[in-house]
Amino acid sequence: MSFLRYSTLVLLVAAATLAATGLLVPAETKARAAILFGAVLAILNTLVAHALVSWSERRSTPAFFGAVLGGMVGRMAVMLAAVITGVLLLGLPRVPLVVSLLAYYTLFLVMELTVQHRHAQRPAETR
Repeated sequence: MSFLRYSTLVLLVAAATLAATGLLVPAETKARAAILFGAVLAILNTLVAHALVSWSERRSTPAFFGAVLGGMVGRMAVMLAAVITGVLLLGLPRVPLVVSLLAYYTLFLVMELTVQHRHAQRPAETR
């Protein structure tokens, strides 16, 4: 799946779920900002992960593992820094931020693995 198609799918899923969440969480609460912050972090994380896998797909095995594993470590460090920034500097409530981040992270991880699995099942000449 191309980066554009995957990005579109991720953004549509996020928009639909955030719209549903918006109906449940009052607009004037900091919880809504924390939920949005967690969702944006998860969106950026999954898009970078997909881009790294797509880029490294036709590269050598060391380049593939370097991009995927190095990218994973880098993304984890950036996510940790972003969560700390959200809680300490922006004053976002911890529980809604963490629940949102973990829920979206899990959802997007399942989507990413499904896309990669389907891609790997196709014959090489149709990729």
